[in-house]
Amino acid sequence: MPLYLGVMSGTSLDGLDIALIEHDQHTRLLATAYRSMPEQLRSDMLALCASGADELARAALAEQHWVELAATAIGELLQQQGLQSQQIRAIGSHGQTVRHEPARGFTIQIGNPALLAELTGICVVGDFRRRDVAAGGQGAPLVPAFHQTLFSDSSKHVAVLNVGGFSNLSLLSPGQEVLGFDSGPGNVLLDAWIQHCQGQAYDRNGDWAATGQVHAELLTRLLGDPFFAAQGPKSTGRELFNLDWLLRHLQTLAPIAAEDVQATLVELTAHSIVSALRRAQAQTDALLVCGGGAHNQCLMTRLGSLLPEAHVTSTADRGIDPDWVEAMAFAWLAHCALEGIPGNRPSVTGAHGLRVLGAIYPA
Repeated sequence: MPLYLGVMSGTSLDGLDIALIEHDQHTRLLATAYRSMPEQLRSDMLALCASGADELARAALAEQHWVELAATAIGELLQQQGLQSQQIRAIGSHGQTVRHEPARGFTIQIGNPALLAELTGICVVGDFRRRDVAAGGQGAPLVPAFHQTLFSDSSKHVAVLNVGGFSNLSLLSPGQEVLGFDSGPGNVLLDAWIQHCQGQAYDRNGDWAATGQVHAELLTRLLGDPFFAAQGPKSTGRELFNLDWLLRHLQTLAPIAAEDVQATLVELTAHSIVSALRRAQAQTDALLVCGGGAHNQCLMTRLGSLLPEAHVTSTADRGIDPDWVEAMAFAWLAHCALEGIPGNRPSVTGAHGLRVLGAIYPA
């Protein structure tokens, strides 16, 4: 069976996920690798999410370092698996999103697929999102089509929730077209607040949030953002939800204990997910969670409480480790590109039609 690699670097900027799959009629995860984002590279990438001096040169240098990190990790993974580069049909490389503004007609992921092909000796498929945006779509989320191949159930209404920096939902109802959209912040505000207050990269297991109490007025103000009331297709990013956005809201209120802010941010993530899910798919039998948020026990508990009618669990219950679903998806999208199979779903992104996604860089 053909072998593919998927490389995913999400909005959390914590590191690179690499998944080795085999795919013919079905997709099987064979091996994985993870590389933490070096602090300087993370800082450089984060700085590119906002305007600044000499952006073009800084972006070009940052993506070179990103590719070198990916290529080294891929080489080590192949060596561990006893594989040669010529045994891999293609790498699906998402790159690192630094800007996402589909309303203005653009989304930018940097990751120099040409250099990745040169360093690995493997065909690379990259730049997946811009074709969908060119066709009038949001360019995101792109994983619902893959979720459909893995998790659809002929007798149940299933929702797949990916919680990375941002949260996106895939809605899988029997006999119906897959639906999907971004529901709002996932970990992005949680990570930003604990970094701001404690210098920690993230709130492990949601332990800090669990020590706080939800601040009702802050939650109401945060949920008042127009994004949450908008219907899909829709997507979002750091351009909207960021630390400055949170601080502006906090400045309008009396001082709130830091742990209470963190607890309120968990509630914001959980409430926005469940509210959006109920509006778009009134009946949900199972909610399958993947991404880093699946490890946040505080968040998982709140999702279960807010959605008692559904079985809330991670994708591990379906045999897929929640940490690797997105990387697998971009490996699968590389397969689709090489076979001329459309990778987007207009019902998800709002594009004018089905499109083959990705630019191909031969080895």
